[in-house]
Amino acid sequence: MSRPGFVLEVDRSTPPTLCWHGEGFRLLRLPEGSRILYPPEPVEALKDPDEAIRQALLNPEGDMAPLPALLRAGMRLTIAFDDISLPLPPMERPDNRQRVIEAVLDLAAEAGVDDVVLICALALHRRMTPAELRHALGDRIYDAFAPHGLLLQHDAEDPAALVHLGQTDHGEDVEINRRAAESDLLVYVNINLVAMDGGHKSVATGLASYNSLRHHHNVKTMQHSRSFMDQTRSELHTSNWRMGRLIAASGVKVFQIETTLNTDTFPSAFGFLQKREWEWGSRDRASFLAVSKTLERTPDRLARSIFQSIKSPHKMSSVQAGEVEAVHAITTDNVYRQQLVDVDGQTDVVIFGLPYICPYNVNSIMNPILVACLGLGYFFNLYRGKPLVRPGGVLILSHPTPWAFNPVHHPSYIDFFEEVLADTTDPVEIEKTYEERFATDDWYRHLYRTSYAYHGVHPFYMWYWCAHALDHVAGVIIVGGDTKAVHRMGFKRASTMRDALEMAEDIVGRDPSITHFHCPPMMIADVH
Repeated sequence: MSRPGFVLEVDRSTPPTLCWHGEGFRLLRLPEGSRILYPPEPVEALKDPDEAIRQALLNPEGDMAPLPALLRAGMRLTIAFDDISLPLPPMERPDNRQRVIEAVLDLAAEAGVDDVVLICALALHRRMTPAELRHALGDRIYDAFAPHGLLLQHDAEDPAALVHLGQTDHGEDVEINRRAAESDLLVYVNINLVAMDGGHKSVATGLASYNSLRHHHNVKTMQHSRSFMDQTRSELHTSNWRMGRLIAASGVKVFQIETTLNTDTFPSAFGFLQKREWEWGSRDRASFLAVSKTLERTPDRLARSIFQSIKSPHKMSSVQAGEVEAVHAITTDNVYRQQLVDVDGQTDVVIFGLPYICPYNVNSIMNPILVACLGLGYFFNLYRGKPLVRPGGVLILSHPTPWAFNPVHHPSYIDFFEEVLADTTDPVEIEKTYEERFATDDWYRHLYRTSYAYHGVHPFYMWYWCAHALDHVAGVIIVGGDTKAVHRMGFKRASTMRDALEMAEDIVGRDPSITHFHCPPMMIADVH
């Protein structure tokens, strides 16, 4: 059994705590009485993942026949899979998707199925490059499908490739990939990094059009998702489940395969990142000093390239297959088993050290909008029950927050940052005034469909992702961020953590209670 996570109260003997800062780290000395939230250690990986996959396919969950019984000669089989936004960082080969899809293809070949198409479930994300697809799927799959036009990437802006299945009882349009909808069987292969992944979200979001996504990727839904990791209190979850049930009722047969990972996130050279500081040995201390000193002398672009090249050693910790909802209930339990940490009560101030990577900047730049989304959208929502920070409290984010964008991946982000946020930072006003123009812009559509650009509306969704946090807290302070970039987003900037804590006192009062969310590995605060 791995050691569970726990909450440490800082006293005089507590060593400095490590805090991510983009492509680097800092050591913080927190005031006595502060809390540090440490994640559980990685759970044990499956000893034989290939056999576990085989057993899952032969012994499905819920009202679903074993996969071999669903396969027959002459059928149309579509295999959809998660895109590059999962997992983080990208995992060492073989990726979970490769292992699972190879097992499915072997069974399909035995059954004589020869009409097989693979689809990367992009939603409104950028297309994956050939190298990225090859890494996720492996050489055998890529070489068998890509040269023959059988490895597709979902196009949410191609009317001919979409089919409208109807509306939910809440008036939500359900429009998904035509090939997937019209197949005899749709196999979805998922990696669950956090509790919001998977389930009906896989198809109802990953293979959907903007016409569908707008019903739950909006400010109202985000404000009523408390949190994304708590399915019983997430309107995002509820909307996807309504859509997924309509998809099933319309006759689309989905065989869902979900995998989870342990949280062994970084290779041995960065092993100190996942240890509790008082347990650092001489090798860990030497590694930290060497890496930190090297990064201080490394140009930003090179440091970014070094970190983006990291492949994670995390391994498959569970696999389950069958009917979507039955599968996802087990998956969620496995995610919680790995990530939940019991926490007693909220605090005035919560500190998040933000790393170099999020779901939307893999092999790219963490631009200011993505910094806000990672801190206020993802990290803030890594809770069940109540947020770590009290209502009217302060969030402190540590990240360099450069005014820098990848023009290939994030063209609409540049215009959003320079035009929209210069006018207003209010998500409701932004949605009402600007979303439709960006969402329907022909140039953004062209770049999304033919290049490697996120959809024109994507920066809006990243800003909406922050809506719950912006409603909940009274202040956001970014330590070490570019001053103009931080102010453009309506936040405050501090040079040091000490300065940030002093600024927070102006909002929450003297001697505030403080919690530092010590990540990695990934965790979810179960706040009571």
